[in-house]
Amino acid sequence: MAKELKELTSREENYSQWYNDLVIKAGLAESSAVRGCMVIKPYGYAIWEKMRDALDAMFKETGHQNAYFPLFIPKSFFSREADHVEGFAKECAVVTHYRLKNNPDGDGVVVDPDAKLEEELIVRPTSETIIWNTYKNWIQSYRDLPILCNQWANVVRWEMRTRLFLRTAEFLWQEGHTAHETSEEAQEEALRMINVYKTFAEDYMGVPVVVGHKSPNERFAGALDTLTIEALMQDGKALQSGTSHFLGQNFAKAFDVKYVNREGKLEYVWATSWGVSTRLMGALIMAHSDNNGLVLPPKLAPIQVVMVPIYKGAEELAAVTAKMDEIAAGLKAKGISVKVDARDNVRSGFKFAEYELKGVPVRVAMGPRDMANGTVEIMRRDTLVKETVSQEGLVELIEGMLEDIQKAIFQKALDFRNSMITPVDTWEDFVKVLDEKGGFVSAHWDGTTDTEVAIKEATKATIRCIPLDVVDEDGVCIYSGKPSKRRVLFARSY
Repeated sequence: MAKELKELTSREENYSQWYNDLVIKAGLAESSAVRGCMVIKPYGYAIWEKMRDALDAMFKETGHQNAYFPLFIPKSFFSREADHVEGFAKECAVVTHYRLKNNPDGDGVVVDPDAKLEEELIVRPTSETIIWNTYKNWIQSYRDLPILCNQWANVVRWEMRTRLFLRTAEFLWQEGHTAHETSEEAQEEALRMINVYKTFAEDYMGVPVVVGHKSPNERFAGALDTLTIEALMQDGKALQSGTSHFLGQNFAKAFDVKYVNREGKLEYVWATSWGVSTRLMGALIMAHSDNNGLVLPPKLAPIQVVMVPIYKGAEELAAVTAKMDEIAAGLKAKGISVKVDARDNVRSGFKFAEYELKGVPVRVAMGPRDMANGTVEIMRRDTLVKETVSQEGLVELIEGMLEDIQKAIFQKALDFRNSMITPVDTWEDFVKVLDEKGGFVSAHWDGTTDTEVAIKEATKATIRCIPLDVVDEDGVCIYSGKPSKRRVLFARSY
């Protein structure tokens, strides 16, 4: 393992390669035989499960229920909402036939031309169309509203250039789809859910985010407004980490979903959708990890504490392991996940390197001398600081340490993020900051798509969001020189 760690490319040398090395060497994911798709390995999936479970509980606390809708969507559904089909057309995988047959000209199989579908099916890139076609059967009057549904699923968006977790042809996610009586209620829902994402990102992932509106050019296809949480990675690039959309009545009109209001009149329903995906795994890795491997926040670590016995011979191993099992039982009683690694076929140094690579927040080592002295050696993964402490009160010490690590990881990321928000007032400074520093650049924009596109073409930077807490101020656009009422955040991004 120590040899493998030496092969982990440093962040300073090549950040992109460091990320790829880390995903693979830490056992999170790997590329599959299917181009553009990934295999999420058990350790990576264990992290995703912790994310999923925490988010699922938060959704249910806000009144949402889980459901499941088909993977296949009739092609005709997409044509009903013009902006939606335009936004996803280039990413759709299409099923045209339902059967194979033996190749009459040789080995293998071919598509059976007699098994062509009457209507082609789209493999789910997102579910607004199939869900709103379903909601038509569920909604008759205001008494049927609101509908607050979420589904955990996989989606397919055909990608030519892929990257594990950040951009793959198939990925895992959740998508919430809600139906409401009024525009105000739907907009409140969209805001509520983006704040749920913010809370999760900051309180669980330890990743500070900026909440804001996407520019009209960057909105979700078919939305009237898109809210986003934007995170900053250690290389100064932004990562869109979750979105929540106010869809207005666009999908209700496309699928003729009406309800009888409280005055007995027919009205179209108001809608939202919102989602996060396994892209959050990429954010978690890139926001905190270092050249030794992953740094995981305790709330999302599959193993929060690892205990490694130091020994010579089977007798010492048995004695130290027995004492560690006793300590582990006390930790488990506090709801802390613990692993006692009593493997006798690898050295303790190998284990230390392995668990550093995997980002286990706390490591405890103990040998015969520690047992005699009533001590253990304890190390925090976030700081790599080791200390010798008493076994007395160890459970409470570790419990407090995990809480401190969770807070410290967030504070470190927050301090970095805040140091990487740079206000500029000229085009020269804008380009200079992007090239020399990176991060978020706070600048005036004239509000036009033409200017937004021109800036992107010139610098590869996009408007990440118009922050919710932005304060109006008179200024001039850094590109066009036209009047502007507020600053927006630009950045290069993943």
